[in-house]
Amino acid sequence: MKILMVITSNGELGDTGRRTGVWLEELAAPYYVFRDAGASVTLASPKGGRPPVDPGSETLETLTDACRRFQLDALALAALSGTVRLADVSAADFDAVFYPGGHGPLWDLAEDDDSISIIETMFAAGKPVGAVCHGPAVLRHARKYDGTPLVLGISVTGFTNAEEKAVGLDGVVPFSLEDELRAKGGRFENAGLFQPHAVADRNLVTGQNPASSEAAARKLLALLGKPS
Repeated sequence: MKILMVITSNGELGDTGRRTGVWLEELAAPYYVFRDAGASVTLASPKGGRPPVDPGSETLETLTDACRRFQLDALALAALSGTVRLADVSAADFDAVFYPGGHGPLWDLAEDDDSISIIETMFAAGKPVGAVCHGPAVLRHARKYDGTPLVLGISVTGFTNAEEKAVGLDGVVPFSLEDELRAKGGRFENAGLFQPHAVADRNLVTGQNPASSEAAARKLLALLGKPS
């Protein structure tokens, strides 16, 4: 069982001068759900090498047990320091793909042709495609084989407008994730402000926020027929 995890290479929070990147919990929790189930996990990013980690996800208030485990795991840290360049990845080599969030993907992965191709190829092949929090931004331009938006008619979730406003970034992000998924025909679900929520529909799995990262990973494993 081989799972690809795709991480943002963008560390700039728009033109604010602030830093962003992958949200550590959304990387660490799914990583260990997959690894502990016996999966081989490959980390990739648009630029390859070490991607940025959102500094806000490494504070005492935001660190989870999975984050701490990751920070002490030499194998995990080596994988993060040497992510594969996304252009060199073949969808045929993996059984599933998963996208952690953080605000970074809104600027790079949402528009990345290599990422879009991987998503479309794997979804069309019936392989699980997963994303959590701002990760579902990668679905923005993805399409089904018939040319319609990939999320059309599919239940999805992601970081909500209310959550974006609550963290004070609704005026910073390049687009509203919730509005975009709705506009593309997705049946957007919302469990409430920062409440854990993950949904699987067909072979697409999405999680609402950082608290949903482990649940989303377990739903993806379930689609692979693996206990978690």
